[in-house]
Amino acid sequence: MTRQLRVALAGNANVGKSVIFNQLTGLNQIVGNWPGKTVERAEGTLHFKGYTIRVIDLPGTYSLSAFSIEEIVSREYIAVERPDVIINVVDASALERNLYLTLQLLELEAPVVMALNQVDFAAKKGIRIDTEKLSGMLGIPVVPTVAITGSGINELLTTVVAVASGDKRLKPLKLQFGAEIEEKVQKIQKFVEKNLSQLCTVYPARWISIKLLERDEDITGKLKNYEGGAEVLEYAEKLAAELEKMHGEPSPVVLASERYSIASKIAREVTITETPPRVKLEQRLDAITTHKILGYPILIGVVLAMLSLIFVGGSLFSSFLESLLNNIVTCIGDALIFLPQAMVKLIADGILGGIIAGITVALPYIIPFYIILALLEDSGYLPRAAFLMDNLMHKMGLHGKAFIPLILGYGCSVPACIGCRIMETERERLLAAFTVTLVPCAARTVVILGLVGRYVGLHAALALYIFDLLLVFILGRMAFKILPGEPVGLIMEMPPYKRPTLKVVLTKTWSRAKDFVYIAFPIIIVGSLAITALNLIGIVGYFTTVVKPIINGWLGLPDVASVPLIFGILRKELTLILLSELIPLETLSATQMIVFAIITTIYIPCIATIAALLKEFGWKKAIAITIADVIAALLIGGLTYRILSLFMT
Repeated sequence: MTRQLRVALAGNANVGKSVIFNQLTGLNQIVGNWPGKTVERAEGTLHFKGYTIRVIDLPGTYSLSAFSIEEIVSREYIAVERPDVIINVVDASALERNLYLTLQLLELEAPVVMALNQVDFAAKKGIRIDTEKLSGMLGIPVVPTVAITGSGINELLTTVVAVASGDKRLKPLKLQFGAEIEEKVQKIQKFVEKNLSQLCTVYPARWISIKLLERDEDITGKLKNYEGGAEVLEYAEKLAAELEKMHGEPSPVVLASERYSIASKIAREVTITETPPRVKLEQRLDAITTHKILGYPILIGVVLAMLSLIFVGGSLFSSFLESLLNNIVTCIGDALIFLPQAMVKLIADGILGGIIAGITVALPYIIPFYIILALLEDSGYLPRAAFLMDNLMHKMGLHGKAFIPLILGYGCSVPACIGCRIMETERERLLAAFTVTLVPCAARTVVILGLVGRYVGLHAALALYIFDLLLVFILGRMAFKILPGEPVGLIMEMPPYKRPTLKVVLTKTWSRAKDFVYIAFPIIIVGSLAITALNLIGIVGYFTTVVKPIINGWLGLPDVASVPLIFGILRKELTLILLSELIPLETLSATQMIVFAIITTIYIPCIATIAALLKEFGWKKAIAITIADVIAALLIGGLTYRILSLFMT
C-alpha cells in the first residue's frame, strides 16, 4: 500500500530551492495561488520507496516574521497545515545568513531536515561545512546537496522518509536568548498557556510568546478574537516596553539581533575555511559532460563514435571470418558428395550455413557493442547522459532516468524492458517499455549495419539510427498523450567518474555474449534448417504467394522476404541470415535494403522480449505493445518505400 507524505520546501531566495523542487517533481507540478493570497503556490508529487510524496514549494523568505505576505503564508502553512517534514534549503556558501530562517523554523517546532545546498560552490570559495557538527548543534539531519546536478537528492529524500516514519529521531535545538529576554519570554509563555489554551493547540506557546514580544501584527490581531487575549496582549506589551527601554531598540530588532548572534556563533563553529582545492580531472569531466550546452555535442559524439566503431570493427571482423569459414563449408560440401543432394543441402545450407551466418554476421557487431556499453557503464557516463536527456524525455512523459533502459535497449531489449522498473510509476514503466521496444537492439544493429551499412553505406545506416530516434520520440509522445498522467521528477545518484577496469569490461561482455551464443545460436541453426527444409519441399513458395500483396505490393520487398520476417520473431539477426540464404543480398536495391531494415527495427523485437513484456505488464499490455509495433512497422515501411522510390533507383 502506498503511503502519503507532505513535504514543504522552505528557504531564502536564490538558494536553489526551486531547483530542488524541480528535481523532485519534474513536470508533475500544479501552480496556483495560496488561498486568498496573490502569492504563487507550486505543488508537485513524486513516488519514492513506496511513498507518494506531495511537495509544496513555500515562497522564498528570509524570516518567518509578518513583514510580507510570503512570510505569513509560509509560517501559516507550517504551523497550521503541519506538513510531515520541512526541507530547509540552505546556501552552504552563506550559512550564517541562511541560519536565521532555520532558527525560526525550530522556534515553530517544525520537523526540519536541512538540505545544505551549493556545497560545490562553497568549496570553490574555500568554504567547507562540518555537516556532522552542524547537525549535532541544530539537532536536525543535514544533507549536503548540489541541486543543479541532482547530487544528494536521493539521500535527502531517504532522510525525509526516515524522519517522517520515525526511523530517525530529531532533537531540535531549543533556542535560548539572553537572560533578560529569556526571562520575559518565559513569563509571557506561562500567561499564554494559562489564558490561551485553545490557540496553543495551533501554535506552540513559546512561539506565540516570542511573537508577542516582537509585537507581531498578525499574532496580535489573532489574539483579539480570543477570550483573555486582551489581557495577554496588555501583559506582553508591558514586557516589550521594558525590553526596549533596557536595550534602546525596538523589540523586533533586539530579538533579531539575538537570533543573528546565535546563527553567527553556529556558523563560525562549523565553517572551515581552507585554500580552494585544485579541481580534479573527474570534476572537470563531470562539469563538461553535464554542461547545459557542451554536454549535448559530447553526448552526440559519444553515440556516433560508438556506432562508427561497431560498424568499422564489425565489418573488418566479419569479412575476415567470412573468407575463412566459407572455404571450410565448401570443403565439407565436397566431402559429402556421396549423400543425396537434399541431405547435402540440409547439412551444408541449413546447419553449417546457420552456424557460419551467426558467426560472421552477428557476432562481429554484437561483441564490439557490448564492450563499448560496458565501458560507458563502468566509467559512470550513462547517468550523465540520463541527466542531459531529462528535458527531452519529459516531452515523452518520462524523465531522464528512462534514458538508461533506452541505452540498454541498444544492447538487448529484454534487460531493457526489465530495467524499466527503475521508473517510479506503472504508467512511466509502460511508456518506457513501449519506447524501448522501438530501439534497435544489438540484433537489429546486425541488420542495419550488416545490410544497409555494408551495401548502401555508413551514412545511410547512421541516418536510420537518427530516423529511429525521431520515431521513438514521436511515438513516445503519442503514447504520452494517450496515457493519462504526468511524469515525476528525476531522482538519481550521480556516481563519480572512474577508470573502467579491463576485468569488469570483459566479464560484462562475456556474460552478454554468452547469452547470445547459448540462446541465439540454437534458434538460428534450427531456423536456418527449417527454412532450407521448407524451401526444398516448396512451402516457402506457397507462403510467399499468400503474403505477396503486403510484402511485395505494399512494402516493395522481394516475395521471399516474408519468410525471414516471420522467423525474425525468434531472433532479429535471423532475418538477415535467412534472407541471405534465400537470395543474394547484392540483388536487393538500396531502397529495399532500407525498407527491410526499418521493418526489422520497428516490429516487435523477438519472442524473448514479448515474454519479458508479458512478465512485467501482463498479457493485455504485452499484446497491445506488440500489435502497435507491428502496425507501425508495416505503415512506416510502406510509406518509406514510396518516398524513397521517388529519389532512389
